[in-house]
Amino acid sequence: KIVYEANAMKMIVKALRHMSLAAVLTVVFVMSSFPVFVSAAAAETYTIKMGTDKGMLAFEPSKLTIKAGDTVEFLNNKVPPHNIVFDSGKSADKTIADRSSHKQLLMSPGQSFQVSFEGATSGEYPFYCEPHRGAGMAGKIIVE
Repeated sequence: KIVYEANAMKMIVKALRHMSLAAVLTVVFVMSSFPVFVSAAAAETYTIKMGTDKGMLAFEPSKLTIKAGDTVEFLNNKVPPHNIVFDSGKSADKTIADRSSHKQLLMSPGQSFQVSFEGATSGEYPFYCEPHRGAGMAGKIIVE
């Protein structure tokens, strides 16, 4: 009976040790994934209006500073049609500039599209509206 109880105690201790190891591993896994969730949650979304509230042919704001990973929503506001063309020759990252251009015209107020700056190189990303470029409708996104 004593041997049986000793074996039972050893099995219980061993089971507790395994449960403790599993609990520790679970905590380590959760804590190690926390920075991934924090960085994803830290990304911001900004809005640039295409056409000012007063009806001017300009972007509002015309200059915006963001961080790599942020998203910019371009919102058709006033005096459409508008589009966004990034000047890849003057942009910090030609690939980001080329993929971010939206040459299709937005015809109605309220229409929008988003541009992600995930993995963008720090620097300037100048853009303009093709139909209103001659009127000076241009802007710049600065990625820090």
